[in-house]
Amino acid sequence: MGNPKAFLEIHRQEAGYRPIHDRIHDFGEVEQTLNTRERKQQASRCMDCGVPFCHWACPLGNKAPEWNDALYKGEWELAFRLLNSTNPFPEFTGRICPALCEKACVLNRFNHEATTNREDECAIIEAAFREGYIQPRTDIVRNGKKVAVIGAGPAGLAAADALNKTGCMVTVLEKNEAAGGLLRYGIPNFKLNKAIIDRRLSLMEQEGIVFQYGQDVQCAEFMHQLAKDYDAVVIATGTPTARDLQIPGRELKGVHLALDLLAQQNRVLAGMEFSKDERVTAKGKDVLVIGGGDTGSDCIGTAHRQGCKSVTQIEIMPRPVEGPEDPKNPWPEFPRTLKTTSSHEEGCTRRWNINTLEFLGKDGRLTGVKVQEIDWEPNPKGGRPLMVEKGKPEIIKAELVLLAMGFLKPEHPAYPENVFVCGDAKNGASLVVRAMASGLETAQKVSKFLSV
Repeated sequence: MGNPKAFLEIHRQEAGYRPIHDRIHDFGEVEQTLNTRERKQQASRCMDCGVPFCHWACPLGNKAPEWNDALYKGEWELAFRLLNSTNPFPEFTGRICPALCEKACVLNRFNHEATTNREDECAIIEAAFREGYIQPRTDIVRNGKKVAVIGAGPAGLAAADALNKTGCMVTVLEKNEAAGGLLRYGIPNFKLNKAIIDRRLSLMEQEGIVFQYGQDVQCAEFMHQLAKDYDAVVIATGTPTARDLQIPGRELKGVHLALDLLAQQNRVLAGMEFSKDERVTAKGKDVLVIGGGDTGSDCIGTAHRQGCKSVTQIEIMPRPVEGPEDPKNPWPEFPRTLKTTSSHEEGCTRRWNINTLEFLGKDGRLTGVKVQEIDWEPNPKGGRPLMVEKGKPEIIKAELVLLAMGFLKPEHPAYPENVFVCGDAKNGASLVVRAMASGLETAQKVSKFLSV
């Protein structure tokens, strides 16, 4: 702890976003960066707590006090080594993680100015790539074991990277045309430039990992064959089934799952072409996003960049509490408070306690959505509260509806003993950082299994 008074003398400073009038016209990353002097100042604010709750809150167990101290002292390579000892891909979490560690920071407890851990780790990893601290490992000793990883999302990539470093020959089977999972096909480029993913994939390939694309592994029979062909198989297929809304009018043209828009837009930016009938676009349309989470927010930002007329976002659950504190989830738990993203700042009407009743259309095309305000009352039998009608049905004009209501947890049959499941495929839809942690944990289980 180089400056024991920094947390008292220096306020939290975030890098912030590019101006709205500038960023909504392209898909470049919206987040800016601080200069080196300011970044070191922010790192110096880390208190070196007696009990660092950031360790506890981070699924990866990142040692923020240690690498923040190294960053403050200008020891960038040491900061990278400390960060990389727990986090295989800081360039991903440094951009898109909700920073559970910051919410558990002791500074967040008494003045709501947590250390800027997420931005600090992004600065560290970018310096590591820039300065050449990251080089393909050439000292990996192969142990003769073959492992197949099914799915190249954050969990699969983390498991593959860890197993490769133990000496296994790792083959990653991915159904899409490129690796990344939701990092590539779900998260917009304005939050995570896909060149960042490609840079990491190139490194992994140079270290010996083999990627095979267009491999849609689904049936149990195929899985049992893989279990015979490989010493171990890791299933990291995520949660591919999105929660749908089967109400009258669902078949109308203009009603889409969120990933229909997000994945296609990312593919367009990668150079893929779609016909006019295939294209899902918000250009010139009134857009309704159903679902109040991060995926819904990503739809809002994408709709603006496509040139929408307006965006409305509705959520069936109540409006979260405002402010930094959540009485139901007190520090150091993650507060379920109202979140306003960069996409929300770009313009959006937001409503809560709204139930969707029917999609309305004309000549097969969507024209509006019938909704109704509701309320939630305690269930006398306990459990989930009861939804009750509150207001009269109303119609929201919309030519494009995006369903962003989450994903269904997959069910798995019984697998051979050398098959392991990790990430969202095991635990249900969650955060990228949790998927990565699950991938690393599973890699340890596989290594133990192979060593017996």
